[in-house]
Amino acid sequence: MTCCHGKLPHRAVRPDAYDGDAVLSQVTHRFSEALMEGEFVARSGGDEFVAIKKGFRRMEEVKAFAARLNTAFVEPIDLSVASVFIGGSIGIATTVEDGKDIDGLLQKSDMAMYRAKADPDRNISFFDVEIGQINRERLLLLQDLRRAIAREEFELVYQLQNDVTSRAPSGFEALLRWNHPKRGRVSPAEFIPLAEETGLIREIGLWVLRTACLEAASWQTPYSIAVNVAPQQLVQPSFLEHLSDVLMESRLDPALLELEVTEASIIDDQEYTLKVMSKIKEMGVCIAMDDFGTGYSSLATLQAFPFDKIKIDKSFIRDVHLNKQRAAIVRATLLLGEALEIPILAEGVEDEDELSFLNDEQCKFVQGFLFGQPMSVHQVRELTDNLPASISIRAG
Repeated sequence: MTCCHGKLPHRAVRPDAYDGDAVLSQVTHRFSEALMEGEFVARSGGDEFVAIKKGFRRMEEVKAFAARLNTAFVEPIDLSVASVFIGGSIGIATTVEDGKDIDGLLQKSDMAMYRAKADPDRNISFFDVEIGQINRERLLLLQDLRRAIAREEFELVYQLQNDVTSRAPSGFEALLRWNHPKRGRVSPAEFIPLAEETGLIREIGLWVLRTACLEAASWQTPYSIAVNVAPQQLVQPSFLEHLSDVLMESRLDPALLELEVTEASIIDDQEYTLKVMSKIKEMGVCIAMDDFGTGYSSLATLQAFPFDKIKIDKSFIRDVHLNKQRAAIVRATLLLGEALEIPILAEGVEDEDELSFLNDEQCKFVQGFLFGQPMSVHQVRELTDNLPASISIRAG
């Protein structure tokens, strides 16, 4: 017997963006059309399905079964409002290689499915020993992540943002760090994707927003504070209410708060995201496009959305003075920002040559290790308490 676990991709789309039940109904119908004797498919969760094939003799039959199921994801689904492309991930475990316990097969196929989901080059994956080890570690990490806020294991560090010409501080970006009691400091690259995938990013993101605003409001010298907002937060129905509550509780001047959003936050549902961002602007809060150039950048997006700043991704800044292609991209972005009257901040500035190039090209703001490593809360308080208010520059 073989067990297949399938999942439609998680997308940060508001619930009424399209009829989810209609999509699932069509997918289910396509599965039914693809089944042969000894094959079964059942929905096991919101967007998850379990498929079983009995009586096969060769692994090629299993692969063919998975390929037939995969066809349910390939063609677009026509709804009354639009055609929807969904995609999907399939994980496979078999009694031939992975044991005969049905619960164990389901668990292993689930692990294989998440491997397929994490690999952009494949959407079908067979369980193996390596997957088992990776997913056991992933499950343990997830369990710890769920308890991290209650155990006060998170902290924020603050990276300077500086004016290019004067080099004076113009603000800070709040960066999340996780200090695990046994693992030590866990890389954000490891736990942030896990938090986004499981939805924990909503709770964690709210903690970051509240903590950063309370901290910035306590500084003797007022500086802007930039906070990253995940796509799942923006489409959360309660996000605007949470934002309003945080501003009221912290008493932070809304003009000093800058929410950084990526292009992934926008592309899925532009109409809804525009409404949310417009309400954020009505509160007096600033909005920056983060990691510009790495996603679906378009002139239409920059024109339609109320951005106060564009942050050029650090991958374009590294050795920009030595690389003609990167230099051309940075120059074009700076010209675009000038035309749209949106200030540009360059991320990842690490040496004087990069800063000199950006200064010559009239970039307004920079951020990076050239001006120091991210600071602890005690270091940032000492800095803001000892700088005169006259050199605090509003970034935006």
